[in-house]
Amino acid sequence: MLTVGLDAAEVEKDLCAGFLGCPVAGCGALLGPWGWARERLVRGAGRVLPRRGRCRRCGRTQVLLPVSVLLRRADAVTVIGTALLAKAAGSGHRPIAVLLGVPASTVRGWLRRITVVAERVLAVLAVVAAQLGTEFVMPAAAAGPVGAVVELLGVLAAAVARRLGGSCLPWRLAAVLTGGRLLSPSGPDLGSGWAAGRNTNSLWAAGP
Repeated sequence: MLTVGLDAAEVEKDLCAGFLGCPVAGCGALLGPWGWARERLVRGAGRVLPRRGRCRRCGRTQVLLPVSVLLRRADAVTVIGTALLAKAAGSGHRPIAVLLGVPASTVRGWLRRITVVAERVLAVLAVVAAQLGTEFVMPAAAAGPVGAVVELLGVLAAAVARRLGGSCLPWRLAAVLTGGRLLSPSGPDLGSGWAAGRNTNSLWAAGP
């Protein structure tokens, strides 16, 4: 799977032109067009019909997942991010569910999963922080795993914005750096990180 931008026409152009790199570790070849994945309705992102690409070297196919969504999640990353922010601020899963208009069981599932995978998420974010060097200042210790992820991601997004110029949406950055696996069963691959966004830095920029 590869995280790509929201402009389907731009993604198609890049894919056909051979501008998208294979995310398989050690490959680094280019992807070519290879059909589409299943269309689905995502709360906060509308209907999503991801393109597929096939590596010209290793032959593996990859879903090109828009940066607005996470792998196998029915809600946009910004919706999930709002829930995590609210939890870090002290809210419980039921008030968060009311705020977002989603089932309480869904929010409870998000919070349980991020608690389980927080260590891996923090490890991926820490790699990027180390690569930013002096532009990154470690935040103060936060209470609990959700708070730790929220705090580190916020400071990291600010550091990335300083490095690249412009603005940086924290939850879009999280989707890119975790390879869309922020809430996957085992969390993001530890090989994720800065390299995961090598195709374009504009993925995490503020905008439509």
